[in-house]
Parts: sequence; C-alpha cells; structure tokens
Amino acid sequence: MANPVCEVVLTEAQLKAPPDDANLGAGAVVDFLGIVRGFEDGRRIDGIEYEAHWEMAEHQLRRIAQQAIEEFALNLVIVHHRIGFVAVGQSSLFLRVASQHRAEAFQASEWVVDKLKKKVPIWKQVKLEIDNRSATTAKHDRQAEADLISRA
Repeated sequence: MANPVCEVVLTEAQLKAPPDDANLGAGAVVDFLGIVRGFEDGRRIDGIEYEAHWEMAEHQLRRIAQQAIEEFALNLVIVHHRIGFVAVGQSSLFLRVASQHRAEAFQASEWVVDKLKKKVPIWKQVKLEIDNRSATTAKHDRQAEADLISRA
C-alpha cells in the first residue's frame, strides 16, 4: 500500500472499535483490546486511573505506529488509549494493525503493545475496591480481618 494509514488517539471517552475499512488491500487485520482485569497482584480492584503527558504520549504513540508501519510493512495502524478512570471490564487500549500477511500483523500487534508500555508516558494507578469505600467501612473491615487472624 502506497499510503499507510496511521491513527493515534488519547481520549477520556469509552473506547470502541472504529468501523472496518475494507479498502485496505490487506490480507490480515488484527484487533487487540486491552481490558482492565478484576484483580491486580491478587487483590480485587474497581479499575485503573490512567494519567498521561498528553503531547508527549501522542508523539511517542505516533512514532511507535510509524516505526511499526516501516518495520512490519503495515497498511494500517490505529492506536486508541483511554486516559482517566477505566473500570474493570472496560477497554483501556484499542489497537488495530493491517498487513498483507497474518504473521506480520500478529507480530506487529505484540511489538506495538510492548513498545507502548516501555516508551509512552502513560501512568496507571490501580484503584483497589477498598479505596472507594468510606473510611469507617474500611476501618471496620480491617478490624474484622484482624479479629479473624487473631482467632486462627
């Protein structure tokens, strides 16, 4: 493809996959959704708060997307990353890559996610379930837990 498509978006809105573009001339399209899991380090969570240096994050995402286009001969790279609070079960990342062959599409998807995690100034703070309860409830829960431990 003479003019590969590169789209990078940071947003506070809920992510949804953009419409398919059947005119890519690609033999393979891989979509990846990064979903917030319900547990982090064995602890139940409500979600993750993402923060970013917006301009630098967009710049780095664009650089990574362009590098992926060149390295894997891609027809398309779309990267959407959500900023702000993302609840369990919701998407924090949408990635679509298109190429002539499936191997390059799968390899490029993994490569983009790995580079994004290492180079893009987006930070996450896990919000544990207890973080969103009142201090009184949290204190009561800690006391009940201590009582159970002392009985053991």
